[in-house]
Amino acid sequence: MTSIPATEPRVAFPPIVPALPRDVKVSFEFFPPKTEKMEAALWDAIKTLEPLAPSFVSVTYGAGGSTRERTHATVVRILRETALNPAAHLTCVASTRDEVNAVARQYWDEGVRHIVALRGDPPDGETTYAPHPGGYDYATDLVAGLKRIADFEISVAAYPEVHPEAPGPEADLDNLKRKIDAGARRAITQFFFDPAVYLRFRDRCRAAGIDVPIVPGILPVTNFAQVCRFAGMCGAGIPDWLAAMFEGLDDMPDTRKLVAATLAADQCRVLSAEGVDAFHFYTLNRAELTYAICHLLGVRPTPTDGG
Repeated sequence: MTSIPATEPRVAFPPIVPALPRDVKVSFEFFPPKTEKMEAALWDAIKTLEPLAPSFVSVTYGAGGSTRERTHATVVRILRETALNPAAHLTCVASTRDEVNAVARQYWDEGVRHIVALRGDPPDGETTYAPHPGGYDYATDLVAGLKRIADFEISVAAYPEVHPEAPGPEADLDNLKRKIDAGARRAITQFFFDPAVYLRFRDRCRAAGIDVPIVPGILPVTNFAQVCRFAGMCGAGIPDWLAAMFEGLDDMPDTRKLVAATLAADQCRVLSAEGVDAFHFYTLNRAELTYAICHLLGVRPTPTDGG
């Protein structure tokens, strides 16, 4: 075997899996538990991801406000028992303005400063949204109402592939701008899989005068059939290449996780190369996959003294 002379120049290749810039921010979304077993799993997930020091963690609200009490309890417990910054989801559904305002004031009094303000999904058994009598009609109204109560940090939803109930892309973008103009500081997107979808949407937002952060929502694919159902509900596209990546893996959950982590990390790297510096992960209360993705991206726990 011929050795290469030490003086021969070598080609400098980029790292195979480059980490993201050190100033990248991540945030995580959880949903409130329905049973004691699910509560234990949620807190395992929270404690697993806490060392990654996310900028915030959000807790969802069920359709029709069905998990209001559990959402509230989870948010307050996160605030009291962890070092995390919790954001509570609030919706317009099935509540009067006075009821929503009372919840918001209670959050403020307990130290919660961040609200994710959403229109919300119709209650169970209903297929179309209708404003509640005496309630906030839409997310724009909710944002304005929350700002009248206190100086909340407010995040709102954005739809790179257009909200399924919107008349069209321009109307959907106008609605987002109204939410920002009402006082929202950030938009978090619905999940998507093609980075070009997000980048085109970001360009349209900037052209429309929307200058707040547009944080991409990242959904790791743990169950492809489930993701297809989610996508059908929210208008997200499923690229052919994504379907091909999970073809034949229905009975191989561990392999699906490996593929999901790789794809999500690559998605984030492409977006980072285009200037994106924050990512919001829809964890589905499954911490290990999200932790693995963050690890691949170079998002690691801060070393402790003597550690």
